[in-house]
Amino acid sequence: MRFPIVLETMAQLGWPESSAVPLGIVLLIATLLYLVPRTSILGAVLLTGYLGGAIATHARIGSPLFTHTLFGVYVGIIMWTGLYLRDPILRSVFPAR
Repeated sequence: MRFPIVLETMAQLGWPESSAVPLGIVLLIATLLYLVPRTSILGAVLLTGYLGGAIATHARIGSPLFTHTLFGVYVGIIMWTGLYLRDPILRSVFPAR
């Protein structure tokens, strides 16, 4: 689906329209991996990389720091905190003490 807002935003960020669908597919796959308990750590790692690309894109074009550029950091912190709270294996590797 080619939503006009997505195509406009892609143009503002300097991405070609043709990359919207592949980026969406990558995001969907990484999110599904994050949601499945057996693959959640892999999904979190992939989403962290994806968010890093978003941060780099916003830094490159000079977006506002706290509202746009660091938004990926905020999402990443929430994502990893949620995973830490729901995954006992991750808690055993990184104990809270």
